[in-house]
Amino acid sequence: MQESKVTPYLRVALLFGLLYIFILSVGLLGSSLKLFGEGFAEALLSTTSNPILGLFIGVLVTSLVQSSSMTTSLLVGMVGSGLISVENAIPIVMGANIGTTITNAMVSLVHINRSAEFKRAFSAATVHDIFNMLAVALFLPIQIKTNFLGHFSSRAAEIFSDAGGLSLFNPLGAATKPVIKEIILLLGSNPILSSILAILLLFLSLHFLVKVLKSVFIGKLTGLFQRYIFKTTPRAFVVGLFITVMVQSSSITTSLVIPLAGSGILTLIQVFPYTLGANVGTTGTAILAALATGNIHGVTIAFAHLFFNLSGIAVFFPLKRIPLTLATKLAEYAIKSRIIPFALIAVFFFIIPLVLLYFWR
Repeated sequence: MQESKVTPYLRVALLFGLLYIFILSVGLLGSSLKLFGEGFAEALLSTTSNPILGLFIGVLVTSLVQSSSMTTSLLVGMVGSGLISVENAIPIVMGANIGTTITNAMVSLVHINRSAEFKRAFSAATVHDIFNMLAVALFLPIQIKTNFLGHFSSRAAEIFSDAGGLSLFNPLGAATKPVIKEIILLLGSNPILSSILAILLLFLSLHFLVKVLKSVFIGKLTGLFQRYIFKTTPRAFVVGLFITVMVQSSSITTSLVIPLAGSGILTLIQVFPYTLGANVGTTGTAILAALATGNIHGVTIAFAHLFFNLSGIAVFFPLKRIPLTLATKLAEYAIKSRIIPFALIAVFFFIIPLVLLYFWR
């Protein structure tokens, strides 16, 4: 009898421990990749006036540093110092929105040996990619022709440029950053070793996290999520936005729901508004960074990121059947050929941007 009372508490502790390791691994992977590419990222961001190349540079840089917030925050500083114009920075911001989804795709690969789980997980991961790609396909040509994001953002920047900055407490950062720093120091600041360890921790934590969710908590969690957290679309949107503002990473926010989707706790329809909330929430870091600088051009690019995401939601949330259907179809193809998800990650996030960079620079 005592054992039955203790075991659930131990399992809850195990769940939170695995979640901590998962979040730690995502942060460690980002920090490891920054060892490869932070200087490279800054150099890339300032090299182009071609909007198509700028788009894919945004994809590449964000894939390397694992954070659209960091990419846009770098842009805020560079725009503020005159290294790049607002108009040239906006396509990079659009690419950053796509690049941040690479973490979701990697997380979904944990389920690849279980077809039904993988279909649910991969569709939940790629619906974020597809939404961002559709938004870019629609709004990038309009932006190139009219610079509408630049105009709207400039107006907003004039209103808020004197508002002053604000710094939010990041509880996950406070809990994981010291550990990440120590791990990197122990590994001699070696980006290869740090990345390998991060990927191992990521896959191991998710493997056991899925087992715990399925074997112990799935019934209770399904009721909790269905009745409260994800009961309505607005609530799911607000949860995604709030978590992203707090942890300052849409990669972490959206990756957290992939195991839940794979396990059948959440549906694709519930995940979609949550990811849209995360898309809006991720703009908060750059906006706060820009307001802190007080530079109107930096504030402009930060608001451009926000307005781009809001524009995408205004068009494609009413048309949500399109991204939901495309994500489901893509997952079906991925089940038939397991090489597809690996090829998509390699080709879209790295090979295409590098090839374009090589030929167009």
